[in-house]
Amino acid sequence: MKRLSVYLNGERVGRLEQDDSGLLLFTYDSAWLERKGAIPLSRSLPLRPEAFRGKEARAFFAGILPEETPRKIIASILGISERNDFAMLERIGGECAGAVSFLPEEESLPQSNEPELRELSDDDLARIVEELPRRPLMAGGEGIRLSLAGAQDKLPVVLQNGRICIPLDDTPSTHILKPEPERFPGLAVNELFCLKLAAAAGLSVPHAELLFPGDIPCLLVSRYDRDTDERRHTVRVHQEDFCQALGFPPERKYQQEGGPLLRDCIQLLRDWSTAPVVDIRNLIDGLIFNTLIGNADAHGKNYSLLYSGSQRRLAPFYDLVCTMAWPELSSQFSMKIGRCKTLKEITPGHWQKMAGEAGLGGPMVRERVRVFCEKTIAALDEADPGVRALNPEMTDRIGETVRRQALRLNG
Repeated sequence: MKRLSVYLNGERVGRLEQDDSGLLLFTYDSAWLERKGAIPLSRSLPLRPEAFRGKEARAFFAGILPEETPRKIIASILGISERNDFAMLERIGGECAGAVSFLPEEESLPQSNEPELRELSDDDLARIVEELPRRPLMAGGEGIRLSLAGAQDKLPVVLQNGRICIPLDDTPSTHILKPEPERFPGLAVNELFCLKLAAAAGLSVPHAELLFPGDIPCLLVSRYDRDTDERRHTVRVHQEDFCQALGFPPERKYQQEGGPLLRDCIQLLRDWSTAPVVDIRNLIDGLIFNTLIGNADAHGKNYSLLYSGSQRRLAPFYDLVCTMAWPELSSQFSMKIGRCKTLKEITPGHWQKMAGEAGLGGPMVRERVRVFCEKTIAALDEADPGVRALNPEMTDRIGETVRRQALRLNG
């Protein structure tokens, strides 16, 4: 058996094992199970003494890791199989989403509370950003064990005194740096504009700004799963995405590939959120907003839960992008709304059908659609001129999409 110690905010909660056949097993430590206020790593991994085996364990742990091309490249750099979740967590599972981290069982977490950082010069940052497509997450670098889910190149960093730093060893990051891919020119401004539009319309979203290291547009996004303690040290806040919470592995994040349905997500909040009425309403607002901006990529891993003490709440919205800005991309919903297949076919009737399927009141959903369309249009009219000036063509395209989608939603 190969073993990894699993930590939550620096406290060991259990062990992850891999048997000779490659099967994952996770077991909570008895000390954690007996601890007052202990929380599960995931809704799909409830507190219990029995081990979680195979598929039971994999949804959460595989959901921490990068996907698709970045995962293949990282595996090649590290000399491991891209399908080996355990080996990947062993090599890069230090600084992850939420408060979870992994170490070989014979090792222990550093005792110092002082952050270990590598400050980057402007030239260093430009070089790293340019290299990320060939070395995702700086995999293989000395003292660097960073992991983020998703298929886009990105990097956990620390913003300190206005400088970008790389977190080393067990140091938590404070921001995520997302360089713009060559394939999607204008993506950084697109996402920044959508985030600011969402905030102005009343959604909870992380703060973001644009950087241009080496003339490559990069979105710098504050991590909503990080906080500051009384000593002004950064601390991790646990989170998991909806796929992890519902037990879906990352390769099944899309509904058309066997992933979660919208009614599954609403039922998750109904059963698991500590403020379900508020969180379900907020999720509906987020769904409306994603439909308004023309975001066809709002799948199960793009919604999350945030754990704070005994509270389990819908996390701020992220990865808000107008995918319709690129006509070659599919307009098919990642999660259908009232069995509607595409953004271009949505009608008020689909929202009514969705309400019925999810056990929601039709009048409530209809009112949220009306109100949020009005809020988003009003926010669009007052949008930040500074962001518009960065790429007027892209922001105009998003504005046209919002107005066109609002007509579809309201009939």
